[in-house]
Amino acid sequence: MEYRPLGRTGVSVSPLCLGAMMFGAFGNSDHDDSAKIIHRALDAGINFVDTADFYSGGESEEIVGKALAGGRRDNVVLATKVGLPFGEDPNQRGTSRRWITEAVEGSLRRLGTDWIDLYQVHRLDASVDIDETLGVLSDLVHAGKIRAFGASTVSGSEIVEAQWTAERRGRERFRTEQPPYSLLARAVEYDVLPTCLRHGMGVLAYSPLAGGWLTGRYRKGQEIAGPGSVARRTRFAATYDATSPENAAKLDAADALGALADEAGLTLVQMAIAFVVRHPAVTSAIVGPRTMDHLESYLTTDGIELSDDLLDRIDEIVPPGHTVNVADNMWHTSTSTLDAAFRRR
Repeated sequence: MEYRPLGRTGVSVSPLCLGAMMFGAFGNSDHDDSAKIIHRALDAGINFVDTADFYSGGESEEIVGKALAGGRRDNVVLATKVGLPFGEDPNQRGTSRRWITEAVEGSLRRLGTDWIDLYQVHRLDASVDIDETLGVLSDLVHAGKIRAFGASTVSGSEIVEAQWTAERRGRERFRTEQPPYSLLARAVEYDVLPTCLRHGMGVLAYSPLAGGWLTGRYRKGQEIAGPGSVARRTRFAATYDATSPENAAKLDAADALGALADEAGLTLVQMAIAFVVRHPAVTSAIVGPRTMDHLESYLTTDGIELSDDLLDRIDEIVPPGHTVNVADNMWHTSTSTLDAAFRRR
């Protein structure tokens, strides 16, 4: 597996990053089976693991910590996140100094480690000054509890604002961005990815399979089943609503992309992940297996190159910078000012 620089951190990571959201109540509740999946990924050359305190209420971090015990931790670039609600307490969320200082200790304990390689703000908190957030994260870097920090689902303008604030206030800066990016959700190509390139930031692209729509299971004439876990089916019910016009458009696009992959002699999974990791701004595509079979299908994507002709034909189905269902940009969870209702008033 060919390794890539994680922005300008000096750290090298695999082009596939093992996402751990599906380990625990959100997906696979069998800790031993989840650990086997993690070990298989590491043995295959993946050295980058991404989780979050929010995933299954900390259970994902616990599973990752157990899997990395016994000498595997030192060879893994370990990333986790903070910011989404961790409990009912209104102060157990967000990016305040108070919560981040407390949350990082919980993540370190659950992960069974003395340091976190990449600590990410799961979403920017509009109620907190960006300098407050950069300040506490900088202190954690200086204390050696984290090596670097980044953010997720941030707009281009917010990336620039954070970079300028760090420079003017003498803070450490965001080193990475984690946006949604797939064949069906390409809005970040307009501004976010070029902005990350200009600022030397690493990019961890999440949902390269568009929440399952690009697994090959969503083809015309087949039932839209949704995620395998009850927790995710409940949480993301609208994402798989077959009566939605937006989802009908996604089905049309997914079906056309599936036919194109068949013609190219690839699985749709292979084409989808290869498309994401080939972008010059993208460091790694986050793949989140629930089962060993899922992981094995993702591993087959390593080294696949897409021809210019194939890329042109992909663009005919989903044009550059276009997202089939704008909700998949996840703006409603962070940069709400980009939503249509906010744009007009």
